[in-house]
Amino acid sequence: MKKILTLAAFFLMVASTFAAGRAKYVFYFIGDGMGVNQVNGTETYLAALEGRIGVTPILFGSFPVAGLVTTYSGTNGVTDSAAAGTALATGHKTKNGSLGVLADGTTLVYSVAQWAKDAGAAVGVSTSVSVDHATPAAFYAHVASRGSYYHIGKDMLRAGYDFYGGSDFLQPEGQGDEKAEGTLYEQSAAAGYTIARGYTDFVGKNKKGRKMILLQPEAASARERNSLPYAIDRTAEDMTLREVTRAGIQALTAQQKDGFFLMVEGGKIDWACHANDAATVFREVLDMDEAVAEAYEFYKQHPDETLIVVTADHETGGIVLGRGPYELHTDLLQYQRMSAERYSAHLAELHAAKGTALTWDEVKADLTENWGFWSHITLTEQQEGRLRKAYDDMVAGTAKDEKSLYASLGGLASAARRTMAEAALIGWQSGGHSNGYVPVFAIGADAELFSGKYDNTEIPKRIAEATGWQMR
Repeated sequence: MKKILTLAAFFLMVASTFAAGRAKYVFYFIGDGMGVNQVNGTETYLAALEGRIGVTPILFGSFPVAGLVTTYSGTNGVTDSAAAGTALATGHKTKNGSLGVLADGTTLVYSVAQWAKDAGAAVGVSTSVSVDHATPAAFYAHVASRGSYYHIGKDMLRAGYDFYGGSDFLQPEGQGDEKAEGTLYEQSAAAGYTIARGYTDFVGKNKKGRKMILLQPEAASARERNSLPYAIDRTAEDMTLREVTRAGIQALTAQQKDGFFLMVEGGKIDWACHANDAATVFREVLDMDEAVAEAYEFYKQHPDETLIVVTADHETGGIVLGRGPYELHTDLLQYQRMSAERYSAHLAELHAAKGTALTWDEVKADLTENWGFWSHITLTEQQEGRLRKAYDDMVAGTAKDEKSLYASLGGLASAARRTMAEAALIGWQSGGHSNGYVPVFAIGADAELFSGKYDNTEIPKRIAEATGWQMR
């Protein structure tokens, strides 16, 4: 009888342990705009570079658990990043444009990051775009409008997490009487945060128990404060999402708390999809995979206590892999040397320097160098005519820019981007979001919780189940 009671007590203890959750360290990666075909296209592109038809799996695409997630918001069949971020962070639907509140705009809801903090874990929120953008803000802010950047920044400091990382603040100063409060940089220091500018600066400043905000160097923010550069445009001096992730791990482990939670957003996958720029999209997915590799190295050291979840907030652009012929030529994307956005700026600089003296032969040579046209990609008469007309309009001063959500492309850059998509046989449905399924991948402690098909609101709840953190 005593032996039976002892066994019963043992099994009760085991059951209690699993009910409390096994995951102590949680990585939550969100590829903004990264639908199923953004991942599939990246893996197809890698296989094409090897000269074969098929896929070459990226790291997170190789994780043992996979699922599909629905993304509609509380008020719209197609979500925006604020509502989707709120669902992924809090487990609650809301209206498009709102962060950390229900659709009424006033009822507060709290994120898995807050649940982790309540449980005594160290917490970090990071991104490749600004620290106050929609997806990171969903984990700490409570505002009816995602555009309230100054107030989102104040909410960030009020949340008091241990680590934040991104390009910069979008609106570091308040308006009117708010200016007396000081800039968000000043308020960060008053709240006990140390601001590092770039990864090297971070390494020098990160100390035990110190709360950190990692931003890109000031010179980079002077050029573009909204985000880190696209991977395809990056220079050796630019901060990377992998460095942000590495810094997050270092900052959170330095806290020496009871585990940690780190959210990492690959924010510019979405931006490139809005611009219908496939080469840049696939390189951004690969760039986020590099960040996942940092988490995976940590996982290999703590396999029984670490959970890595990778998903997306929504699909952007309605990308189609194949148009017309039953073929794909994603290998041609390797000849695109810069993003369409950067190429637009490059052409503007070239035109400003030469004016009407800029010849078609010079532009044709430039297109060959930066897009592989004529040298590696055979163009139809119609495609060459499109590029020539765009050149004529540019030189004549009659060209019209083509705007996407995050960029404005000159006519010739837009024509080059469209021609590349045709050559690679990649189609785009729109410059906005879609209601397509997004993938979820998981590895580690209780990763099996994330298999199947379910709604995006389930993901934070399942993280709570895996960790034992109390939802509120």
